[in-house]
Amino acid sequence: MPLAESQRYFNKTDEADVLEVVVDDPERVDQFSAEIRAAGGATINVTDWRQKNETFFTVLEVERNVMFIILSLIILVAALNIISGMMMLVKDKGRDIAVLRTMGASKGSVMRVFLITGASIGVVGTLAGLILGIVFCWNIEAIRQFVSTVTGTAMFDPNVYYLTKLPAEINPRETAWIVVMALSLSVLATLYPSWRASKLDPVEALRYE
Repeated sequence: MPLAESQRYFNKTDEADVLEVVVDDPERVDQFSAEIRAAGGATINVTDWRQKNETFFTVLEVERNVMFIILSLIILVAALNIISGMMMLVKDKGRDIAVLRTMGASKGSVMRVFLITGASIGVVGTLAGLILGIVFCWNIEAIRQFVSTVTGTAMFDPNVYYLTKLPAEINPRETAWIVVMALSLSVLATLYPSWRASKLDPVEALRYE
């Protein structure tokens, strides 16, 4: 209905109760809302697209937080695996460590050897996960369609999620923070096994050799 006809129909001479504003950049909605409030005065009521879909975004935020907790637990389990693997390596290499100590290797040298060994596992795993994650993000829609075809189910049904395709955005800051956290945990996980290796007594290790 044309604006003039609707004003005549609702007995509005030269007024409008609701104005809908479409912007090119929806992420700047806070700035646009402030400008509209400043132009319309104190009596104007501004509602943006986030407030209209508040429940949906709340659910997405909860899913995001839960996924972060799950991924953090996965990283923690990986760190524990590094610790157990390094402890077994120290136990298996006890005789070699004792030989190195008797040949003049210092405790710091032995600790650095095992520290580099354990840290290299974390570095390689983190870089491999980073590359694999970026590839998944770049091809997430193709992967979704493939999984839907194989399983015969509609993943992220548009009737439920209101999405014609599955979006994926790589946040450089969050990605860098996760990489740093994974590298830090992998290095910290090697400290105790490396310290145990440096404290190994050569006499006790070679007693029954």
